[in-house]
Amino acid sequence: MFFNFKSKPKLKELIPEGYVDIHSHVLCGIDDGAKTPSDSKALLEAMKAMNFAEVIATPHTIANVWDNTSQTINDSLYKVSHQYKDLSSDLKLRAASEYMMDYSFNERLASGPLLTLKDNYVLVEMSYLNPPIQLFELLFELQTKGYTPILAHPERYNFYHNDLKTYDKLKSAGCVFQLNLLSTVGYYGKHVQKTAQHLLKSGLITYVGSDIHHSKHIAAFDQKVQLSSVDILEQALASNRFFKL
Repeated sequence: MFFNFKSKPKLKELIPEGYVDIHSHVLCGIDDGAKTPSDSKALLEAMKAMNFAEVIATPHTIANVWDNTSQTINDSLYKVSHQYKDLSSDLKLRAASEYMMDYSFNERLASGPLLTLKDNYVLVEMSYLNPPIQLFELLFELQTKGYTPILAHPERYNFYHNDLKTYDKLKSAGCVFQLNLLSTVGYYGKHVQKTAQHLLKSGLITYVGSDIHHSKHIAAFDQKVQLSSVDILEQALASNRFFKL
């Protein structure tokens, strides 16, 4: 894709044909994303307008905060899909979950199958305050159970910004990294944007996701990408085709 780099491209201009989004919070009333069916509709319409071809909703599953289950998530998916049939069909809307690796995660893992993005690929996250003490044990246990962990937005964990070698350790431990697209426009701050660039340039990012929750996230796709080069970002965007139905 060619751009005149006297002016950096807007993020939405980089969304490729056939883009599959693997991280969003567009199902209503189930976490901190869409609140009502009309919110879900507005977000999905905006994503379609920005060239998203498929959308995997990933509601949070966090103990004592968003105690979601496969049942609650699938119920919400059915509600949105049934109410907005054409839109949901156009975007091939489906659902997985974004699982918090917290004190209850091992118990959750032992209690039954997790909702995956595709096959054995499961989206996981950490607290923004600090990593779990048993992080590497949890990653090992996930893989022992046959899952491949995709770590959501690694660039947003500020506690690693002064210890970038930890990202290499996580990668070596079997983590696949998913970058938040809005990190590339500085939406979460300059330090996150700089770490996003480092991870991209180091070849550590495999997939990307919108992590869309609300209309402010949609509006941020009109901002210009703040990376020194967009080539590697475009490669990651293209890699999401792996999740195409």
